[in-house]
Amino acid sequence: MLVLIVIFTVTTTTIMATATQKLWILESLDALDQSQSEKVLAYIKNLLGTSKDEYQHRRLKREAMKEIRKALKTDRSLKLRA
Repeated sequence: MLVLIVIFTVTTTTIMATATQKLWILESLDALDQSQSEKVLAYIKNLLGTSKDEYQHRRLKREAMKEIRKALKTDRSLKLRA
C-alpha cells in the first residue's frame, strides 16, 4: 500500500510540474510580439519537423537493410546445401 501511495504522489507531482511548466510557457508566449512569436514558431517547427532528406535517408537505410538480410539468407542457404 505504501508503494502505491509513493508512486501516486510522484506521478501527481510530475503531472503538476509539467502543467506548471506548460502554463509558464504559455504566459511567456503571450508576452511576445508578432515577430517574436513567428520566430519561436519557426524554431519549434524546425525542431519537430522531419525534413524530406531525413525521411529519404531512413527509407533508403531500411531498404538497404532488407537487401542485406536477403543476401545473408541466400548465402546461408547456399552454404547449407554445400
